Amino acid sequence: MLRNAPKFYEVAKRIVEITEGCILVAHNAKFDYRILKVEFKRLGFEFEKETLCTVELSKSLIPGHPSYSLGRITRQLGIPVSDRHRAAGDAQATVKLFSMLLAKDTEKTIIQESIRKEPKYQMEPKLLDIIEGLPSATGVYYMHRSDGEIIYIGKSKNIKKRVNQHFTSQAPKSKKMQLHVSAVTYEATGSELVALLKESEEIKRNKPIFNRAQRRTIFTHGLFNYIDETGYINLQISKVGKNDQPITTFANLQSAKSFMTRITDEQQLCQKLTGLYKTNGNCFNYTIKQCNGACIDAEDVVNYNDRVQKIIDHYSFSQEDMVIIDKGREVDERSAILIENGVYRGFGFYNLNYQINNYEVLQSIITPMQHNRDTQHIIQSYMRRNKRLKVMKVNGLRQDR
Repeated sequence: MLRNAPKFYEVAKRIVEITEGCILVAHNAKFDYRILKVEFKRLGFEFEKETLCTVELSKSLIPGHPSYSLGRITRQLGIPVSDRHRAAGDAQATVKLFSMLLAKDTEKTIIQESIRKEPKYQMEPKLLDIIEGLPSATGVYYMHRSDGEIIYIGKSKNIKKRVNQHFTSQAPKSKKMQLHVSAVTYEATGSELVALLKESEEIKRNKPIFNRAQRRTIFTHGLFNYIDETGYINLQISKVGKNDQPITTFANLQSAKSFMTRITDEQQLCQKLTGLYKTNGNCFNYTIKQCNGACIDAEDVVNYNDRVQKIIDHYSFSQEDMVIIDKGREVDERSAILIENGVYRGFGFYNLNYQINNYEVLQSIITPMQHNRDTQHIIQSYMRRNKRLKVMKVNGLRQDR
């Protein structure tokens, strides 16, 4: 996306001109302001502005929200956001949020008091040095104490940016980490899926003190099916018990409901039979002709069940033999994640000049990893989010031997 974008020095003069006499408003202003100061400092220019942080303002003017991230706070306030995590989309969302905060501060005293020449928090030199040595790459990072002990393991699509967030955050956990961290090491993976899988395994193996939450199972709800008294296959979302074998799993109830709503619409399933519409009669979609009438026994059972079974087969993990091909650490490299009979075997990397053309070659590049319910959830969730992911069937490779 940035391949043809101008370099910072090419736009620096324009930034100075358009910010002359202005206050810099940003969501988490200390992060954006520090990045600007660092870039200008490299050009030998002292960039100094007054700043206003919409995170700080939100906490003061609209307290009580569980999260003040830009995405969540805008959703909670009903602010429409398009093109999230892109410069224009996030900037427009911040403008709308700031306008709402301006309206709430009727006396304008809170906003006046929040204007500051420098952000409240200044990063320690040792933390700045650590960040300077990190890449803006996808991978897993490890925070170490002075004796080398790992105190935190994380993954990110941009390691430098994520560690910077840890080091500038004022959250109690982040402050403790800032006190204890002495060094940060990392392993680039290229693939976000490989990073997620490696992070999960490394946390279970090392049990870092600041990763207590991630040691527990990372999903709460699952997709299940049963056949009702009229012979239709019903789908339902419920909490996952210790011995349950769900079709697929979800991090929370909301993501499960979103998934169910999407497949119900895409496959013209019955809202009643997917648990989205509680009724003794027909579902709402039947009223608007988006359901073929399974809710009132009007649709052929075989036809309906065939569509549902395809969904179950597609999202089920139990019998899968496949290789997931994803990004590599370099442009000419790809990652391969191996699943055999529904069991995650591990991952590896290969150069595009040496294609995976048989099973022995595939096995030779795979680093063995542990299979568990968390890795299954990670892979299924990633595949649901990334519809265009390349998947190869293992049987085809075995036949080439």
